[in-house]
Amino acid sequence: MKHFSLPLTTESLKNLNAGDEVLLSGVMYTARDQAHLRLFNLLREKKPLPVDLRGQTIYYAGPTPAPLGRPIGAAGPTTSGRMDRFAPALLAAGLRGMVGKGERKKEVVDAIREHGAVYFIAIGGAGAYLSKRITKCEVVAFDDLGPESVKRLEVKDFPAIVGVDPRGRSVFLRKS
Repeated sequence: MKHFSLPLTTESLKNLNAGDEVLLSGVMYTARDQAHLRLFNLLREKKPLPVDLRGQTIYYAGPTPAPLGRPIGAAGPTTSGRMDRFAPALLAAGLRGMVGKGERKKEVVDAIREHGAVYFIAIGGAGAYLSKRITKCEVVAFDDLGPESVKRLEVKDFPAIVGVDPRGRSVFLRKS
């Protein structure tokens, strides 16, 4: 098990391989479909983003409300493929990591390789467990989106598997 500090750097990712099990600690952001659309549109319009993406990791999650005494409710990953149309532009803007579930399209894998980024897989169906690895949560953009707003998370030993490494190697098998 490899420990990684967030935000990510080129140096920290250079020995990472598809299939590696990792524990992530530091800051990452949540964003789902609607937040991605807004970020993408801001980039297209050459307007400033509400969060500097350089070196950052986005977790594809829309957490439930926090129960009493906890910073966040269940926070399981959503299907990453729904963000595929936005991922190359966000990677070009400096995004370094993505966390979600499921396979990525070839265009995303190519962009991961081009930008030396990484795609982590989180455990689907384990939102309550994963929420226990989140120590702080605050909305930082698009509050009107509710659960799909962009949130700044502080995580400690958040478990994931490298789905696509910075060289574009993937754990997903391709059919010919």
